[in-house]
Amino acid sequence: MPANGKSNTMSVSSSNLANERTTFTDAIRLKLRVPARLRNRELVLLLFAFVITTGAMALVQLGAIGVLDTGVLLLSGVLSALILGVHVCLRFVASEADPFILPTVTVLNGLGIAMIYRIDLANGLFGWEAAGVRQIAWTGLAILIALGVLLTIRNHRVLLRYRFVSMFGGIVLLLLPMLPVIGHSEFGAQLWIKVGSFTFQPGELAKIALAIFFAGYLVESRDSLSMVGKKFLGMRFPRVRDLGPILVIWAASLAVLIFQRDLGTSLLYFGLFLVMIYVATARLSWVILGLALFLAGAVVASQTLSYVTGRFNGWLDPFNPDVYESIGGSYQLVQGLFGLANGGLICTGLGQGRPDLVPLAQSDYIIASLGEELGLAGLFAILALYLLLVSRGFRIGFAGQDDFGRLLGVGLAFVVALQVFIVIGGVTRVIPLTGLTTPFLAAGGSSLIANWIIVALLLRLSDTIRHQPRLVVER
Repeated sequence: MPANGKSNTMSVSSSNLANERTTFTDAIRLKLRVPARLRNRELVLLLFAFVITTGAMALVQLGAIGVLDTGVLLLSGVLSALILGVHVCLRFVASEADPFILPTVTVLNGLGIAMIYRIDLANGLFGWEAAGVRQIAWTGLAILIALGVLLTIRNHRVLLRYRFVSMFGGIVLLLLPMLPVIGHSEFGAQLWIKVGSFTFQPGELAKIALAIFFAGYLVESRDSLSMVGKKFLGMRFPRVRDLGPILVIWAASLAVLIFQRDLGTSLLYFGLFLVMIYVATARLSWVILGLALFLAGAVVASQTLSYVTGRFNGWLDPFNPDVYESIGGSYQLVQGLFGLANGGLICTGLGQGRPDLVPLAQSDYIIASLGEELGLAGLFAILALYLLLVSRGFRIGFAGQDDFGRLLGVGLAFVVALQVFIVIGGVTRVIPLTGLTTPFLAAGGSSLIANWIIVALLLRLSDTIRHQPRLVVER
């Protein structure tokens, strides 16, 4: 009897061990199949993206000049090859990265290049004088820099060590346009540095550096910011000595508004910190305090700063003859609204509208240009692409196992979301007009480089998050 019992026990143990071995083997095989499936899905979506962007460029040429310029199409093909290079790189260094981000950005970037080139054709600009050709060159450089970020940063947690370096770097980047030699002003805003014929907007990179610093700082200070304080009206408000961070960011945002005359960037920095501190602490009191500070600053600025007053007057009463001016007035806003109205629901067609009638149609008002030639349906498609990109970024952030990665992912995605809201809200007269660029669409090398770096960081975050240990293997 003991012998039989022992034999039965051994046989049951052997059976359990065999089952565990089989389950483990299946899990390993599934884990090996997941990266290939993700990258194959990305490749299929990229092929669709290339068809859309190349088709848009061809339709622009046929609609505007009636012939195809193979030289520009060849340059677009070079960009497609670079993006395929990023895809191949992801197969080796970030095999489990999100498969939807790169195709989404490819379509947005390609549509932006096509519309900028279309405005060049309307203005009779060709070769290097054309902003569209320069945009292609900047896009190629931005893709190469994003590729370098993917190869250099193999784990996002490394960035946590450099949070204070990021803080000082962000401050330096914000101050560079204020220097007397290299600082450069355009359209009344002191946002650029200029060396010879080369101009760059360092504030675009500052938003990434500050997002890294905010994430690192809030990871360390989350307990004191979320658990300590007195209750009032059912909400726990922070102590006075814990208000330092939000007051510093508020003061920095006002400094950008006053000295650099940039309402949009000021709102972007303050909104970024406010959202990240809310995600870190889950305290509504921080949002209430932040909104109160923002409204107070906005009221004071609208009463004391003439250019802010002009923006508010143009927003509230754009068709007033006293406000309708070509410089500093509502002329640009009204022309953009007329362009959107001309596009209607189903558009005039690429190359068939008159987007060149709007000032800065290739940069600040590229949404109005796209709305005229792609119509309301096309704008909804573009907004859907932005929604997909931002939602994937939020998903990456909230799926993270470590607090730093979670905050960084949410912060980077929110930067894109807030920029889109501020720009499109200004063009459609939902909010006062500001000077921010539309991510991936508007002309500007600084914006392209910064946003492609954000894409690279989100791809890296999504890969390292999937590599974190889980109890359940996701199919």
